Amino acid sequence: MRADRVTFFCLNLGHFYDHLFMLLFTTVVIALEREWGMRYSELLPLATPGFIAFGAGSLVAGWLGDRWSRAGMMIIFYIGIGLAAVATGFARSPIEIGIGLFAIGVFAAIYHPVGIAMVVADRDNVGHVLAVNGIWGNLGVAFAALIAGSLADWWSWRAAFILPGLLSIATGVVFAQAQRSIAIGSGAKKAAKPDPQYTRQAQIRAFVAMVLTAMFSSVIFQATTVGLPKVLAERMLEWTTSTAGIGTLAMIVYTIAAFAQLVVGRGIDKHPIKPIFFAVCGLQIPLLLLVSNAQGGTMMAASLATMLLVFGQIPINDALIARYTTSAWRSRVYAVKYVLTFTLSAGAVPLVAYLQGSAGGFAWLFYVLALAATLTTISVLVLPGELRPPAAAPKPAAQPAE
Repeated sequence: MRADRVTFFCLNLGHFYDHLFMLLFTTVVIALEREWGMRYSELLPLATPGFIAFGAGSLVAGWLGDRWSRAGMMIIFYIGIGLAAVATGFARSPIEIGIGLFAIGVFAAIYHPVGIAMVVADRDNVGHVLAVNGIWGNLGVAFAALIAGSLADWWSWRAAFILPGLLSIATGVVFAQAQRSIAIGSGAKKAAKPDPQYTRQAQIRAFVAMVLTAMFSSVIFQATTVGLPKVLAERMLEWTTSTAGIGTLAMIVYTIAAFAQLVVGRGIDKHPIKPIFFAVCGLQIPLLLLVSNAQGGTMMAASLATMLLVFGQIPINDALIARYTTSAWRSRVYAVKYVLTFTLSAGAVPLVAYLQGSAGGFAWLFYVLALAATLTTISVLVLPGELRPPAAAPKPAAQPAE
């Protein structure tokens, strides 16, 4: 296989790992409730420092990616997050779990500003490649619940961290070899794709809209992905009561929903972003209200419909950055976005824990998320009316030879 294809595969696998490692604990915590005799609302906040590091570390990672080496940063990502996960698997107390999750968050912060900048580099079909990459990330969300739940039931919760950690380290070795092959085989550098030119006003409006929508939607994404396993555990008792069964249900929802990104990605490659963005965000409002009190089969159907829209939105914000930012600054702009979104989304973890333990339970969580979806939809209106790059000037017709 060609080294560039190996690189693209590893980058997609890296997105899978990134979300997998960040969400393993959200299902492991269900097993730890029984093993350590602690409440969900006590254990889940242990993940908060890791989610803060996930966001705050993005700025440093993006700066190093632009100024030093994106490939080098990705090698550190694969090996670092793998070692951190293995170490977490050997934790003996809640404090050690918290330290391990923090270390995972530090290395996980590398992927989005650096890996996604590599994915979109010199691409014409940005929406499509972001959708493919996004599916891999959402499969990481999906399989976090399945892997953690299954290994916790069949072996130990520790294996849920150790085995994926070893796989990530191995992937880092493969990625490093592919980068070495590319460096050796590239006698002449491929000319970079020229950055499209936009008016300053359009760039400012796009940036403001990207920041606002990313802030509100990040809370929805984080709260739904963190809280869904526990919501299903409480509302799908007629279907399953085992940790593996809950993980399987969550995996089904996440996996099916992930493929919504292909539809959205192809759509934003061919049509203006604004109406697509507005529809995807606006439709989340009634669905989140429906999920707030749903049970059984209705809960399963409503959660699937909601996650189709939540996951389908993912390529849009990243496509805005790819279209409006020069390649030399792209990692840093992605970093700014992810510092904001991941830092704010870290607040979703204690929010889920607090509301789950309150009298209103998960119903109030979904009321809050419906409000966030409303604010996201309003923020979309800030976008310029047309977000497709200007068409290239036609080439002059060939002149006949005299």
